[in-house]
Amino acid sequence: MNVTSPEIPVVVAIDGPAGSGKSSVSKAVARRLGYGFLDTGAAYRALAWHVQASGIDTDDAASVVASLASFDVRIGTDPAGYAVHVGDVDVTTAIRDPEISAVVSRVARVPEVRTHLIELFRASMALESRPGIVVEGRDITTVVAPDAPVRILLTASPEVRAARRSAELVGSATTSVGDALRARDEADSKVVEFMTAADGVTTVDSTELDFDQTVDAVIAVIGNIQPVTD
Repeated sequence: MNVTSPEIPVVVAIDGPAGSGKSSVSKAVARRLGYGFLDTGAAYRALAWHVQASGIDTDDAASVVASLASFDVRIGTDPAGYAVHVGDVDVTTAIRDPEISAVVSRVARVPEVRTHLIELFRASMALESRPGIVVEGRDITTVVAPDAPVRILLTASPEVRAARRSAELVGSATTSVGDALRARDEADSKVVEFMTAADGVTTVDSTELDFDQTVDAVIAVIGNIQPVTD
């Protein structure tokens, strides 16, 4: 798919490790610019939810692949009204459960799953009616939208990422959250490269930035590559 087609003037592809703020920052950027927002990680989480709800072992790759036939996922691209559905079930909140976080890498590492969902992501991008779309996840800048005019690696130090994530989870110690993030990154890095910026990808390190400053930094990168109009 040509991601720079007239139908989609701007695709902003954002990669980054767990806890880097990809989703919240990307959503805020999309709202500021009047763009659509696609959280690709939500699709993998939704599949993990679907697999578990279907009584399938997430370690059984063949059964996970077979479950794609009944995986009716819908991910909204409105940053102001974002929601995820599997069939008639709203799983927007359920897919953020720690139980899903613990197994999502097991389904995401299956090559057939990645191929299937990448096609879904590209279809969502092609159907976007807004002037552009911010697409965030793990391999967006290199696989999903390698020709995007704006490609960003959003990162932060492991300590900062753990502190930010633990602040979102009531009763979670920073140390245990840090261990979970490292485990998630290690598992996912066996499938995709998202810790190092590929050629042509701009790194935004938010270690010393607050949320608003990070959003501003991402928008500045977009402005340097593609003029942004109000």
